[in-house]
Amino acid sequence: MTMSFVQPGLVLSQGGTATPDQVKDLQRALRSLGYLAGGIDGKFQGGSARAVSALQYDLLNNNGVGKDGNAPVKVSSYNKGRVTAVTGECDQSLAQCIVEMLNDAAFVQLPAAADPVGENSAIRAKVAALPSTSVPTRFIIAILKQESDLRHYNEADSYVYVGLDRNNAGTQQVTSRGYGIGQFTIFHHPPRPDEVTDFMDDPAKNVSKAQKELREKYDHFVIGGDTASDRIAEIGNGPLRICKYASTDPKYLVDCRQCAIDAGSRDIHQGDPYYAGAEGTMQPTQYYASAEYPNIPKRESFGCDWPYAIRRYNGSGVNSYHYQARILRNVRDLVL
Repeated sequence: MTMSFVQPGLVLSQGGTATPDQVKDLQRALRSLGYLAGGIDGKFQGGSARAVSALQYDLLNNNGVGKDGNAPVKVSSYNKGRVTAVTGECDQSLAQCIVEMLNDAAFVQLPAAADPVGENSAIRAKVAALPSTSVPTRFIIAILKQESDLRHYNEADSYVYVGLDRNNAGTQQVTSRGYGIGQFTIFHHPPRPDEVTDFMDDPAKNVSKAQKELREKYDHFVIGGDTASDRIAEIGNGPLRICKYASTDPKYLVDCRQCAIDAGSRDIHQGDPYYAGAEGTMQPTQYYASAEYPNIPKRESFGCDWPYAIRRYNGSGVNSYHYQARILRNVRDLVL
C-alpha cells in the first residue's frame, strides 16, 4: 500500500494542504484498518475526520477487550505515547502509528475482492435461490437489502462492506462494526483471523449467519422470556406462528410477498405510538432522519410471526420499529 501521507511536517486535515493522492492513500489505509466505511475520493472532509478521530480514540483507549470477546491485538499498543488527543487531524505521529499497524500481520485488515461487481452479482443470485427451510428467504433478502443494499463488497473500492456504529455519546468511538452483506456485527476491533474466515471473506457464510440470527430471534425473542411487545399487544402470547400455510402447501414459507400485499397497509407518522397502547412513539434518530413511513404492510395481518422476529433482529427500541417498517416494505416491494 502506498503511504504518500508519510512526509515530514505534513498534517492532513479539513482545509489542509495535502494533495488528493495523499488523502486517498490515507483513506485507503483507514479503510483497510476498519475505520472508514467508504469514500476514497481524495477529499479530507467529515467522513475522513471522523475516521481519524475514531482511530485516535482507539489508540488512546482500545485495550482489545469487547463484550463479545477479545481482539487479537490491542490498538492502544501501537500508540507508544505518540497520540495524546482526539483531533480529527492526521499528523506524522499518527501516520507512524498507521504504518506500524499496516505492517503488523497480527492486525487483521479488511479483505478485498479482485472483482467486487462480479462477486456481488454472484452472491445475489445465490441468495435469491436459497430454499426457504428454517427461515423464509424473502425476509432474509429484505434484511440484506436494508443492511447492505445486497452487497458484500463496496464496488467503489473493492473492500468488504462495513457499517460503523457510534453509540458512545460525546466521543468519536466506533462501538461496533457490521461486516459484509448481512452486516454481522462484532464489538471488538480488530477482528480475529477466524472471524475473517467465518463471515468476512465468505459471503455465503455471512448470509448463513443472518439466517441463523433471524431464526434465533424468531425462536427466543418474539414470545417467552424476552418478548416482542408489539406481538403481545397485537396477537397475544399464544404459540409461535411459522407460516399461515401448512408445511405441505407449496406456498409454505415462500409466498411472503403476496402475504405482504394481502396484509393491507398503513401510514406511520412521527409521534405515532409503536402500537396501540405503547408508551414509546416513532421519532427520528441518529440512524433514521425521518419517522414518516407511508404505505407499510400491516405486521399483524401477515398470519405469521416473522414481522415481529425481523424487528427483534434489530433490537427492541425505537430504531427497531424503523427497521421493521423498512423490512416489511422490502418484503412487499423488492425486485431482484
